[in-house]
Amino acid sequence: MLQEPWPFHSFELKCNSYPKWTEPEYFSFSPFPSKIFLYWSLLAIFFFPNLVHTIPYRVGVVGPWSCDPLFSKALPNVAAKLAIDRIHNDASLDLGLSFNYVILEEDCQTSKALSTFLTYSGVASGFIGPSNPGYCDAATLLGKNWNKAVFSWACINYELDNVKSYPTFARTLPSPTRVLFNVMKYFQWAHVGVISSSEDIWRDTGRKVANALRNNGLPVGIVVSMGEDSMSIRQALEKVRKVDNLRMIIMCMHSVLIGGQPQRQLLEIAHEMKMTDGTYVFIPYDTLYYSLPYEKTTYDILRFSSKLRAAYDAVLTITVESEQNTFYQAFQEAKDRGELVTKLNPDEVSPLFGTIYNAIYFTAHAMNSSKMHGSWVSGSTLAQHSKNMQFYGFNQWIRTDLSGNGFTDYVILDTDIVTCELSRTYIVDMETDMVRYMGRPIHFPNGVSPKSDSYCWFSNEKICTGGIDPAFALMVFLCILVAIISINGLAYVIRRRINKIKLVRGPNKILLTLDDVTFINPQFSVKKLSNDGSRTSDSAQVISDTRSMKSPMRSGSIKSLTPATYENSNVAVYEGDWVWMKKCPTGDFGDLKPGTSDVFEVMKDLRHENVNPFLGFFHDCGVFAIVTEFCSRGSLEDLLQNKDVKLDWMFKSSLLLDLIKGMKYLHHKKFIHGRLKSRNCVVDGRFVLKVTDYGYNEILQTQKIPHEDPTAYELLWTAPELLRDVHAALHGTFTGDVYSFSIIMQEVVVRGPPYCTLELPAEDIIQKIKKPPPMCRPIVSPDHAPMECIILMKQCWNEVEDRRPTFDEIFDQFKNINKGKKTNIIDSMLRMLEQYSSNLEDLIRERTEELEIEKQKTEKLLTQMLPPSVAEALKTGCTVEPEWFDDVTLYFSDIVGFTTISAMSEPIEVVDLLNDLYTLFDAVIGNHDVYKVETIGDAYMVASGLPKRNGNRHAAEISNMSLDILSSVGSFKMRHMPDVPVRIRIGLHTGNMLSLW
Repeated sequence: MLQEPWPFHSFELKCNSYPKWTEPEYFSFSPFPSKIFLYWSLLAIFFFPNLVHTIPYRVGVVGPWSCDPLFSKALPNVAAKLAIDRIHNDASLDLGLSFNYVILEEDCQTSKALSTFLTYSGVASGFIGPSNPGYCDAATLLGKNWNKAVFSWACINYELDNVKSYPTFARTLPSPTRVLFNVMKYFQWAHVGVISSSEDIWRDTGRKVANALRNNGLPVGIVVSMGEDSMSIRQALEKVRKVDNLRMIIMCMHSVLIGGQPQRQLLEIAHEMKMTDGTYVFIPYDTLYYSLPYEKTTYDILRFSSKLRAAYDAVLTITVESEQNTFYQAFQEAKDRGELVTKLNPDEVSPLFGTIYNAIYFTAHAMNSSKMHGSWVSGSTLAQHSKNMQFYGFNQWIRTDLSGNGFTDYVILDTDIVTCELSRTYIVDMETDMVRYMGRPIHFPNGVSPKSDSYCWFSNEKICTGGIDPAFALMVFLCILVAIISINGLAYVIRRRINKIKLVRGPNKILLTLDDVTFINPQFSVKKLSNDGSRTSDSAQVISDTRSMKSPMRSGSIKSLTPATYENSNVAVYEGDWVWMKKCPTGDFGDLKPGTSDVFEVMKDLRHENVNPFLGFFHDCGVFAIVTEFCSRGSLEDLLQNKDVKLDWMFKSSLLLDLIKGMKYLHHKKFIHGRLKSRNCVVDGRFVLKVTDYGYNEILQTQKIPHEDPTAYELLWTAPELLRDVHAALHGTFTGDVYSFSIIMQEVVVRGPPYCTLELPAEDIIQKIKKPPPMCRPIVSPDHAPMECIILMKQCWNEVEDRRPTFDEIFDQFKNINKGKKTNIIDSMLRMLEQYSSNLEDLIRERTEELEIEKQKTEKLLTQMLPPSVAEALKTGCTVEPEWFDDVTLYFSDIVGFTTISAMSEPIEVVDLLNDLYTLFDAVIGNHDVYKVETIGDAYMVASGLPKRNGNRHAAEISNMSLDILSSVGSFKMRHMPDVPVRIRIGLHTGNMLSLW
């Protein structure tokens, strides 16, 4: 608005500086002569357009720059000029107009400050400030009326964030009380007191802070202002000390670290009054406005005053987090580049300098966003376009969300009585309203922090007092409690009575006895069924181990089953179906407890295709067992160990998907398995995997039956956190089930036991899992499965349990691995039958080859033992009749002195002797028409004339053979007695013979 007095008639020209973007306003004229009107009209035509386009957007920086020396140390003029210069050189900002600033003074008295602010209507196009939260509400309303932006870091009232009521307001930093609330919530310090210095700006700040905390439901015990003298300060602290249960004291005044003397006096007197012994924690408020340097920064005021240093041990400083550089470093760099014209050193400048710089840059970015969206520059549009903003300020990132809330990070700084430096202990993440520990604990005086308050103070759903009289509230609560207990007690008794009847009677009864089930021997039952000609399944196998439900089959005839006793069998028949008995540890089971009945009811209601149904609980003859369906393919562990079954990736993924769906269902029902492993996953006749053995831990716990100590191998499926916490392992966790699934996934992928690739004993593996680093997990090659599957497996066995996915997330990821393919039972069965047909052909071919090799070996042995004609007759299945031979000559020989030679030789030497000698004889008889009958010890028997008749040549053949043998023996030498000659004794006989083959 431009206002100029005229010497002759009053004239007012009212317009915005930028008609291109701003809403049009109107000109108003007072009556005056037409000649003058014409004169000024011509003047406006020639000069007004140029005048309009030369008027800049002027931002007014409002603060007590003159009346408060510590505010003046922020050098607002230098900070604004630096920001404006950088904005003009910033290529990312296209403001489309001249951008300038003006420094506007704010009186230190709130009333005068407000009246002064009223005069700034025509001085600036928008405002940075005010710095006094005492008149923030009024200044913002004026900005709304003027349609000029009011951007402030100091305003506290949460109602200012209401866009409808205050459309021209925006915060350049997160609300200070929001930062305080997050810190108080983290440490559970609810009871707080506020103490301020005597200046108006800080007294109003203290009242606004107290009101904001009360609006958040926190009990502000006292709000007190202190004077400048020590007596007044002591009296204020005495009032604070009289308030019970205070944990935190917020100091609304200039920080002692930037020269605030009132805070120094306050802390030193508090130290004298022993209020800095850890009972209270002191929080400087003004450091929330700026980024106080802390890294590699020594504060001389602490170094030169041991008393202040000791008192400051009870102070936690919360300030804006520095990113790359501290404020001092960023200031020095700007000074070195010649951007700042000042002789002051960085430590002589208040860090509020950076806050002023950031606020001006904040305005420039809002203007840039407004121009990019084609909006006119006005207070409301600038405030609207200050949302979802991010830019790097003086030495930290400035960010806002879609609602305009700032989430620039803050840091909690701490010192101790030794050092004069501040150290970062926690980060206040304003984006998530969380406080993160940074690895350095806070050093509280005497090692004791202030006591924690009830968490109900920080919960929106709970009321700690609510203004209700405690006695009345207690009476109402007790009456309601008695009524509820009475009703619930009656309902409980009735329900227990009904449930007890349901447990032992009716079609859905749970408790089973020997009258309901018949134990059988599955091996003999299968044989008897086959012999009786009953219906059997070609794929059925028998149970070879009571620990493994391997291939049971449904019975076609009860009479064909072989009964057994409950001591030696885990298989029984219940209502015509085979069932599996999961026996509990032996011991005194006692009466069934109510909690156990509740577990049974929950388990009975679990119905899913991939969850093995719970049929009942056997309770008779000292045997206690969980009764479930009997699955004919056995456990997943058995299936993986059966090398005759070939599993491709589609088959494996089908099994894993069944397991995921079963566990997803259990977790949706809030049911923890706690014992998930491959042997607790069974496969039925349709190759559908089902989760079993759930509820086992709950039954043992409710019945207070001691658990059996598992072996090291059985612990390989257990999550690391459960291995370290035995008590938690008895209950199990949802994340522990996810870890167990990852180990089963490894078993299926590599088709081997858990950790089979490590080749370490189970005991060593368990120790490595318990005590990382390094983290001990199975090694799985990418060749075994898709890479996405291996990544999912590693996510599931993450050491940090909170980082493991849920089964819902696992299900979604696994569907993506299979590219969203859905398989129904018919498709799966057809694919499995096709695979099994191919596998069966390969198996038959392999077995046929093995049989042919064994047949050849048998025929060779038969030929060596019997005459060829007899062997051929036996091979063809013909009967060999006794045969009469008229003339046959027999040869019989033995070694002379064989007994003596044997006594002088080792057994192996005797064997070598006979082997060498008979090899020699066999070579000789091959040249004659003879047949070797037998060798027994040193005796050698040969016949001629049978089985093939040779007329009268049999005697000659035997004789010639005998002579050749004698000749060859003459040169034969024993290997171990070469000097001892070998002599044989030969006998011949001719006559008729009857052969019986």
